[in-house]
Amino acid sequence: MLPQRMKKAVTDNPKKLANLIDLVNLPSTLRDFIGQSQTSRLSCFMRVWSYIKTNNLQDPNNKNVVNCDEKLKGILLGKPQVDLAELPELIKLHFPKEPK
Repeated sequence: MLPQRMKKAVTDNPKKLANLIDLVNLPSTLRDFIGQSQTSRLSCFMRVWSYIKTNNLQDPNNKNVVNCDEKLKGILLGKPQVDLAELPELIKLHFPKEPK
């Protein structure tokens, strides 16, 4: 069951939700990280977040900062640290833009 806020977002803009859940072919860097050739943007973000939590990559002093290891640097433009707020945007860069 979707929360009320999600239901409103889906009904107001279904194309925006489709961009998050549609399967797309991944570039080689993400394909190697995730281990799949196709996935959705939302699924990709969830796997990256799971990797961060599993490997304890959040800064212990500031939980809003992720300290990237070599594997994570490969998909996050080589940055040594990433703010959690910019993480979705960095992942979005790997997904092809839809033709208008």
